[in-house]
Amino acid sequence: MSYNIADLVEHTIDLMPERVALVDDSRSVTYAELEDRANRLAHYLQDQGVKPGDKVGVYSRNTIEAVEAMVAIFKARAVMINVNYRYVENELQYIFENSDMVALIHERRYSDKVANVLPNVPAIKSVITVEDGTDLPLPPTAVEYEAALAGSRGERDFEERSSDDIMMIYTGGTTGMPKGVMWRQEDWWRVLGGGINFYTGVFVEDEWEQSKGGASGNAPMVRYPIPPLIHGGAFTATLHSLFDGGKAVMLPEFSGHGVWRAIERHGVNMIFITGDAMARPMLDAVAEGNPETVEPYQHSSLWVLASSAALFSPAFKDDFIERFPNALITDSIGSSETGFGGLAVAAKGATHTGGPRVKIDGSTKVIDEEGNEVVAGSGQVGMLARTGNIPLGYYNDPVKTAETFKVFNGVRYSIPGDYARVEEDGTVTMLGRGSVSINSGGEKIYPEEVEGALKAHPEIFDALVVGVPDERWGQRVVAVVQCRGESRPTLEELRPTLVKEISSYKMPRSLWYADEIKRSPAGKPDYKWAKAQTEAREADNHAQASSSK
Repeated sequence: MSYNIADLVEHTIDLMPERVALVDDSRSVTYAELEDRANRLAHYLQDQGVKPGDKVGVYSRNTIEAVEAMVAIFKARAVMINVNYRYVENELQYIFENSDMVALIHERRYSDKVANVLPNVPAIKSVITVEDGTDLPLPPTAVEYEAALAGSRGERDFEERSSDDIMMIYTGGTTGMPKGVMWRQEDWWRVLGGGINFYTGVFVEDEWEQSKGGASGNAPMVRYPIPPLIHGGAFTATLHSLFDGGKAVMLPEFSGHGVWRAIERHGVNMIFITGDAMARPMLDAVAEGNPETVEPYQHSSLWVLASSAALFSPAFKDDFIERFPNALITDSIGSSETGFGGLAVAAKGATHTGGPRVKIDGSTKVIDEEGNEVVAGSGQVGMLARTGNIPLGYYNDPVKTAETFKVFNGVRYSIPGDYARVEEDGTVTMLGRGSVSINSGGEKIYPEEVEGALKAHPEIFDALVVGVPDERWGQRVVAVVQCRGESRPTLEELRPTLVKEISSYKMPRSLWYADEIKRSPAGKPDYKWAKAQTEAREADNHAQASSSK
């Protein structure tokens, strides 16, 4: 029996061919049509010399064609490479070369960048361009996507696949160069794709279970993955939909109002986002209502709002629950290196001090530097670690692999660097990534906790917190903030809110105001950008002098 991504999608196709699989604002694709088009693209790639294990890039926003390409690559037993569509040319060249890419599928709007980089990457032999309404000339030797499909064949006549086939996802690179995380497909499915029961830890043994469950339901689940498909959470949500016969909404642009228009138009049941960076514009937009009809948005179909990779701040959770009392809000923790690790369900008025809390699964632990498990209620800070079904390592990077994937007492762990504390009730308080933590006078301060406190103030829309050199304390905490409207609250004005959330030594000492906080397309913080803001000019506001940190 093979637990393979392409096989799992094909099970759904076989049981529910006439169901709608994918939809955007102008068209829809059934599972039967997805099968035909993905088969054609897979055969085209094979005819161009793509072999099992070869790397094929997908350089696209969220489109139906991007999902077709994803399925086609898995069908051909090749390895999909997620290419960040915000990359500049030197970053594109890095990921093309680092991944050993041999073929590329890209939207036409990126043709100039592709054309400029391709001469430096001779290993890429095949380029396929997806029409997107722009009129840039195609890169040399590129073939139009629809022409490639038209000249190929739609039969499913591929070689047998394996649970050991590789799935790879590149990290965001917000604190360093992107790294390709390699997973066996079965391991990925076990921790992210629905192959295990989170609460019991029991493995799913029947590879048809998800598709059979979807076929037996009255109506398919309508999911809307809002972050780019280059982000692991959106990629996973889309595959979940394909595994159980759901309908996935694919829209290439994000705006608060655009989300509610999509929910209203497509009857969306479940949306996937990355924390406050996406959730706050949505909350503002639904409060304003539809500017075209001057009526409230219709959102009764929405059951679940799920966030991954960036947890919701307490202030947002309370606002959302108040407006949507019947909807379920979930935070899930994990990373490209661990997969799913834990879950929190939001509750109005819950105690938030000290950072977000989650319930971890049986394969996730908090350990110290020697691999010993942190005792619940001890107050000790440790590192989040996962064992069991974890990645093989980083592609082409044995040094980083050894740093992240460690063996303690004969057990292999994935330890990407997230710090946490185990509370008396067994829940885990997430503190943040160690690589961006701030050491001030020997105290370790985690930016996410301070950012959440800042965003609890009604005039702060978004915030990033970094450390800057300090002669006395080594580093001091500072913040770059995006305010609402024209307001520019000072640190003294923010203090009454901050003291309710964080200790005095964690308080920002300086503020920089920014028109917009820079984040990745998936909403992840860009701490390199924030640090550059603090180095480029004097702060806009300083805390009043104090003898304490």
